[in-house]
Amino acid sequence: MESEKFEFLVEFLATPSPSGFEQPAAEVWLRQANTFADRTWKDVHGNAFAALNESGRPRVMLAGHMDEIGLMVSYIDEKGFLYVRGIGGWDPQILPGQRVWIQGRAGRVLGVIGRKPIHLLQDEERKKVVKLEDLWIDIGASSKQEAEQRVAVGDPVVLAYSPEKLNEELLVARGIDDRIGAYVVLEALRLLRALRPSCAAFAVATVQEEVGLRGARTSAFGLDPQVGIAVDVTFTTDTPGTEGEKKRVGEAKLGAGPVLARGPNVNPKLFELLVEVAEQEKIPYQVEPAPRATGTDANAIQLTRAGVATALVSIPNRYMHSPCEVISLADLEHAARLIAHTCARLSAEVDFTP
Repeated sequence: MESEKFEFLVEFLATPSPSGFEQPAAEVWLRQANTFADRTWKDVHGNAFAALNESGRPRVMLAGHMDEIGLMVSYIDEKGFLYVRGIGGWDPQILPGQRVWIQGRAGRVLGVIGRKPIHLLQDEERKKVVKLEDLWIDIGASSKQEAEQRVAVGDPVVLAYSPEKLNEELLVARGIDDRIGAYVVLEALRLLRALRPSCAAFAVATVQEEVGLRGARTSAFGLDPQVGIAVDVTFTTDTPGTEGEKKRVGEAKLGAGPVLARGPNVNPKLFELLVEVAEQEKIPYQVEPAPRATGTDANAIQLTRAGVATALVSIPNRYMHSPCEVISLADLEHAARLIAHTCARLSAEVDFTP
C-alpha cells in the first residue's frame, strides 16, 4: 500500500468514532475525499458523502459505516468512578484491565477499566461471566466533583488502541469494523475517477450502523440510488476454534480477496457482475452464504424506497468486535479495485431486474 494511503488509513482508524459520535472520523474522511471528489458534504444525521459525475446514470451508492462499538458514561459515583453502558455489541469478558479514552468536555481523558482482583474473588464469583455493570472506569479522580470537571454523563468511550502492523501484510486495530469499509469505498471512488465512468457514484461513510443500520437508511433515502454496494467486514474461519464454523458461515481467510455475499439481500445480477469483473481483472475473491438479511448497511440500502439493486462486499476480519481486529491490506486493495471496475461497467441502460 502506498505510504500516503496508509497514513490516511492509520489516522482514520485511530480516530475514536463510536455510534452517534462519528464527527471526528467524518472530518478525517472528508479531508481525504476533498483531494479528488467533485463534491463533498455531510447530512443532518452525520453521514459523509463524496460524489463523482453526479449527472451520470445510474446512481450508485458505495457505503461503509464509520462508526465503531464503544461505551458511554452512564453514572459517576461519589468516589469519582465511572460506570458505563455499551454502544453496540460487546463481549464484556474483553473489558477488564483495558485502558480507555473518554472524549471529555475538554478533550481526551485516559482511564482504566477496573474489576475486583482475582485474588479477592470467591470461587462462585470466578465461575460467573463478567457483566458490564460490574465494571467501572478509574480516571484517577478522588471525588465525583473532581471527575465531573473532566467528564460528563453521556461522554463516549473507546478502548485505547492505535493501529499497528503485525507484519508488512497484516494490520491490527480497533474500529476496523467498519471504518475499513468507509476507507474502501472512498478508495474505490478515487480509482473510479481515472476510469471515466458513465454512472454517478457516491461514496458514503455512514453512521450508526452498530445501533441499527440507521445512517445507511437515511443516506440511501436521500441519494435515491439505483445500485448500492455496501462494504463491511466478515468473519474469518482461519483461526483456532473457527474451523468448525465453516459449515455454518462458509469459508473465508485473510489475504484471499474480498468476500462476496450471495443470498436474498443481494441482487443476483449484480452479484454475477462482480464475479465476472473479478475474474476478468484477475482479482481474487471469496463467496459467503447469506440466506437471510445480512445485518449490514446492504440490508438498509436494499429496502430503501421501492428497492435498490444491492451487493455486499466484505473484508475478512479476525477477532471482530475486539480492540485487536486483524485484516489483510491486500484484501483492501482488491476490494477497492473490484468495486471501481464494476462501477465503470455500469451504463444508463443497465437493468438489474431478476
